[in-house]
Amino acid sequence: MPLLTQNKRIDRLTSTTELFSRYPHLTANAKEFRSKPPVTVDPKCLLYVQQREFAATTPADNSVSIIGSADATTCHLVVLRHTGSGATCLAHCDGSSTLTEVPLLVNAVTSLSNPAKDGRLELHLVGGFDDDSRTSHKLSLNVLVAFQKQKEEIHLETCCITDMNDVVIDGIHRPIVYGIGVNVKTGELFPASFPQRGPAEDLRSARTFTGGQMAGVYDSTKEQVTIGPCRWAPNRDIAFWLAQNDDTILQYLSTSPYAEPPHFVQHIKSTIQFLLDHPSADNLFPGGQPQRFQRTEQGEWERVSQQ
Repeated sequence: MPLLTQNKRIDRLTSTTELFSRYPHLTANAKEFRSKPPVTVDPKCLLYVQQREFAATTPADNSVSIIGSADATTCHLVVLRHTGSGATCLAHCDGSSTLTEVPLLVNAVTSLSNPAKDGRLELHLVGGFDDDSRTSHKLSLNVLVAFQKQKEEIHLETCCITDMNDVVIDGIHRPIVYGIGVNVKTGELFPASFPQRGPAEDLRSARTFTGGQMAGVYDSTKEQVTIGPCRWAPNRDIAFWLAQNDDTILQYLSTSPYAEPPHFVQHIKSTIQFLLDHPSADNLFPGGQPQRFQRTEQGEWERVSQQ
């Protein structure tokens, strides 16, 4: 089935510029969205999604009200929601395998939407900017193509990507919106920032850093964050990066060195240190079981002991 906007089929595109000139309402919507001030999200209601992760749940969830993600420079944040069931999925896509990732997101929402028959699938895309290497442009087109290939009818509602998410500050292009949240109760989408990004932030970053593929990190039936199990090979050579200055790390370990948020380098160093402290992931997953976290009455994510 086609990807639609205002109930009209979105035909094949050669650029994001063509998309916005052909569908001017998407331009207007993007300008409105990016003008909103970011909301600082309370960690007690948040399910945070890191790079190359997705999470899905429904309005009946008692542990999660907001799904969010941030630090998207060339990456794209994807929200897919079924208007009938309210089932909502947020993913942080970095272009690693877009064509195989998008079906995971569609399945995550449709599997939570049965037996709801009314309603439709609505898509919201935020992220990217006018970067020199055009990484954002390529990812924008790949995400749109991947959704065009799905058998379900999907309606593009928000498209604040690449050209429409770009600002020039001191001669340098940067994204306007780096992070978003979606209210799983109401479907409201908004720019957002996040003081906390747990649980197991370093473990999850290590999984991605070592080449882990897109993974779901939430079990909505148990209302638990579920991480792994995952594997990586010991690599002492990465200790090299801990001795490098910030500029070197930015130049070699970022797709957009001039547009990263201030904490990027410290985040990379923390991830590398975690990998050096855990050369094998086996001991992190006793019995080959995932790490699971449940929301406490105080709103914290607490590790669930293995049965």
